[in-house]
Amino acid sequence: MSSAASGIVNGGISFWYADDGLPVTREPLAGDTSADIVIVGGGYTGLWTAYYLKKAAPFLRITLLEQKFCGYGASGRNGGWLYNGIAGRDRYAKLHGQNAAARLQRAMNDTVDEVIRAAADEGIDAGIHKGGVLEVARTPAQLARLKAFHEAELAFGEKDRELYGARQTAERIRIADAVGSTWTPHGARLHPVKLVKGLAAAVEALGVTIHESTPVTEIRPKHAVTPYGTVRAPYVLRCTEGFTASLKGQKRTWLPMNSSMIATEPLTDDQWETIGWNGRETLGDMAHAYMYAQRTPDGRIALGGRGVPYRYGSRTDHDGRTQDATIEALRDILVDFFPQLTGVRVEHAWSGVLGVPRDWCATVTLDRSTGLGWAGGYVGSGVATTNLAARTLRDLVQRDSGQGTRTQLTDLPWVNHKVRRWEPEPLRWLGVHGMYATYRSADRRERASHSAGSSRLARVADRVAGRH
Repeated sequence: MSSAASGIVNGGISFWYADDGLPVTREPLAGDTSADIVIVGGGYTGLWTAYYLKKAAPFLRITLLEQKFCGYGASGRNGGWLYNGIAGRDRYAKLHGQNAAARLQRAMNDTVDEVIRAAADEGIDAGIHKGGVLEVARTPAQLARLKAFHEAELAFGEKDRELYGARQTAERIRIADAVGSTWTPHGARLHPVKLVKGLAAAVEALGVTIHESTPVTEIRPKHAVTPYGTVRAPYVLRCTEGFTASLKGQKRTWLPMNSSMIATEPLTDDQWETIGWNGRETLGDMAHAYMYAQRTPDGRIALGGRGVPYRYGSRTDHDGRTQDATIEALRDILVDFFPQLTGVRVEHAWSGVLGVPRDWCATVTLDRSTGLGWAGGYVGSGVATTNLAARTLRDLVQRDSGQGTRTQLTDLPWVNHKVRRWEPEPLRWLGVHGMYATYRSADRRERASHSAGSSRLARVADRVAGRH
């Protein structure tokens, strides 16, 4: 069934924009200019960075350049998971020790509340509900991974996490075949577009200059080059996440991984009664090719996962449209989790890209010799991580400019982490597509075998990916 034939709105950036409306685009750059700091990218990372820098030093002249409009990328298309997950923590533990990685985890735990606090201070109503994060297991192998994951989280200092059996899981959300779950309070559901729109307005009110419809084609020391002129500044901060490959010289820096989502029609009170989900937790699972979902502020289920994971040559989409086969696969996941929703209509589908470094580690960097900085590589965990990254960039810039000193954030292990580049094509395309095909095969084998051990196929895919 095609998405058109089924009446699904496919693309249009995302459901979140269909719900809240597209913004009026700000004026593009009018010519060469200068600033104290130029930020490239108008998503969460760039906006939060501008916000905290301007709050710390109101005299700074900050210019933000965005190729489309603020929130056009992942910040306006994500699953609305404000949670404490961070990409690369285990690797940082190996490189810098358990205590350093635990400090990073505690900072992420605190970041969830920092976003909620900042949104409240700025009067941003983003439909935030702090119900925590529930991750479920539905096979013996998934349950074994879930218990290991739970123990690992406790080892990194998350003492308020809880482990549930099948009955306790069903008391929270009634998911078919769920045999256990783990819950953390460090998570919230939100409306991504309402947050990004509110944040852009708050930044502008502080005096930051935002130019939209202004693609940056090249970043070099003290220069951000666009077709309309060049902005010169002592500091140039790259906050482009999944769109980084479009910049000159950055083709193999971070891989733009695709993720796709669907949103149902609003459910009735009776349908919600059959599901539960009264705590409005964000919901994930322990499959290798995992899903993520939320109960939206207007009573829908928004659910995502991988479709076509990567486009050849690090290409990105234009309007968020996703493949019909992906829509059907996500619908199948929805009904597999909630058979009671078999007849529910899917009304929206969309996709977007997220930034994946070669070692799957999120990073924050400031090169003091050039004034070039960047943050990203969140691997899909960016709604909260962008905020921590922005505050870290603020502290790095302030320390370098003599307006601040070393802080707890500048000492976190992800600061100035170096990552090797991705392989050239066609190796990138073959590797990523092979990796996710292997993960899906591993999930099918685990469902069929009922074995408590993870499939060896998944371990092969992990090695190919460079995740371990």
